[in-house]
Amino acid sequence: MSQQIRTAAFIGLGVMGYPMAGHLARAGIDVRVYNRTAARAEAWVAEYGGSHYPTPGEAAQGADLVLVCVGNDDDVREVVTGPEGVMTGIDEAAVLVDHTTASADLAHELALACREHGCQFIDAPVSGGQQGAENGALTIMCGGEEAAFQRVHPALAHYGRAVTLMGEAGSGQMTKMVNQICIAGLVQGLAEGLHFAERAGLDRERVVEVISQGAAGSWQMTNRHRTMIAGEYEHGFAVDWMRKDLDICLSEARKLSARLPVTALVDQFYGDVQAMGGGRWDTSSLLKRLEQDG
Repeated sequence: MSQQIRTAAFIGLGVMGYPMAGHLARAGIDVRVYNRTAARAEAWVAEYGGSHYPTPGEAAQGADLVLVCVGNDDDVREVVTGPEGVMTGIDEAAVLVDHTTASADLAHELALACREHGCQFIDAPVSGGQQGAENGALTIMCGGEEAAFQRVHPALAHYGRAVTLMGEAGSGQMTKMVNQICIAGLVQGLAEGLHFAERAGLDRERVVEVISQGAAGSWQMTNRHRTMIAGEYEHGFAVDWMRKDLDICLSEARKLSARLPVTALVDQFYGDVQAMGGGRWDTSSLLKRLEQDG
């Protein structure tokens, strides 16, 4: 497992996958890409080099590492185990890494499929959004075997500032659920705080300048308060995707008999934002909902 990663296939060139694959290419890795919309794959090759292929299976052929970053469980199944999926071309010596935020059940399913094929699997959802992907500063939460993780770690480090093995397959996805649960409460709290400050006639910028230095401070407060105050909601992870993630969290919580009352409530609030036409707004748009209610 000490073999160096020289060739990688990247499946899915969305707002996250496009720059992530770019970091690998810039690091000197030969990158083979597939995207459902071929024009985007062609644009990526024009920018970074490498090569693009008409199917995930063809892209995976000859790659030491195959990375997937698509939308949801069904999308992953289509590009991995579908008729033209990764499993039709991946080498037995390769490692499959799934960066999609998906269910832990899917991670177990893919780990079994890889075991039967002879290759290895890591579930590796990410946090940090488009900005983190572009800056090579993602947090990557991994689940799988230690040997496979150690092999792929140097490659993932090209776009991850923190790349951590959390346990066996599925542990990465479970950790990402914790991440989304915490974010949901933080963003709602920030939205309510800014809404209250505005109603109280306070200078919201000055309020944040003060309270961000104490216990109330957070990444969300530092990086999102200005755009929230300006009513700009085109700066990050979309509400539609957050609701997909929270659905995964709430489904897993039911299996575990875990209680997530705040998460369930914020999920409903995001449903309200969708009803306002804000499905593609970023998650900080919870403030917009409060302003409308007022």
